[in-house]
Amino acid sequence: MTRIVIVEDELDIASVVQDYLRHAGYDTEHFADGQSALERIVAAPPDLTLLDIMLPRLDGIEVLRRAREHTAHPIIMLTARIEEVDRLLGLELGADDYVCKPFSPRELVARVRAVLRRTAPASVPGQPTTSDDTPGLVLDDVHWRASLDGTPLNLTRREFGLLQVLSRHPGRIFSRARLLELAYDDTVDVTERAIDSHVKNLRRKLGAVTPAHDWIRSVYGVGFAWEAPADAAH
Repeated sequence: MTRIVIVEDELDIASVVQDYLRHAGYDTEHFADGQSALERIVAAPPDLTLLDIMLPRLDGIEVLRRAREHTAHPIIMLTARIEEVDRLLGLELGADDYVCKPFSPRELVARVRAVLRRTAPASVPGQPTTSDDTPGLVLDDVHWRASLDGTPLNLTRREFGLLQVLSRHPGRIFSRARLLELAYDDTVDVTERAIDSHVKNLRRKLGAVTPAHDWIRSVYGVGFAWEAPADAAH
């Protein structure tokens, strides 16, 4: 059974969410503080986490940050803080979606289903793929993993989606709007400005492996393009 961790310190909200998710067929665990939730998430990653931002002991943003060092399972943020900086920070750290309070429990269940569908591995496992233009880059789109020259890149799902689109079309310039359309099949709470944050993270992770080569070229006023080395080796 699909297991969902609910991290919410308002017990009445947590109780309603648990009731609706259980009725929808999900197994649930509830934690009322960030530290306890983080320990459980790291020890036994669930299929999905619903994570409030305002939490005792450890806030949701810090739980997200630390959790992403250990697991790439989908995380939906629950928040009453709708400022742009909070939304972008959550996406940059690897949040898969946002639900703003107050929310409809039925809508929340629908969003959970949508994220689980979007992030589910393929029913028939595929083989990791490489590109003739970038032979050192290996993409496993079943498990959402990527490596460069044998070094794991530890990408979030959104970063993986961008890398997948860009690297499979070397030299082609993609606008931010086009990247949103191609890299994510659900663009809820993803803005064109968020693309810049994900590209920045991708550059940092790729550059840590090959500091002499800048893989993603910025085209002023247009977007981004993948830059494979001229000799297809690095």
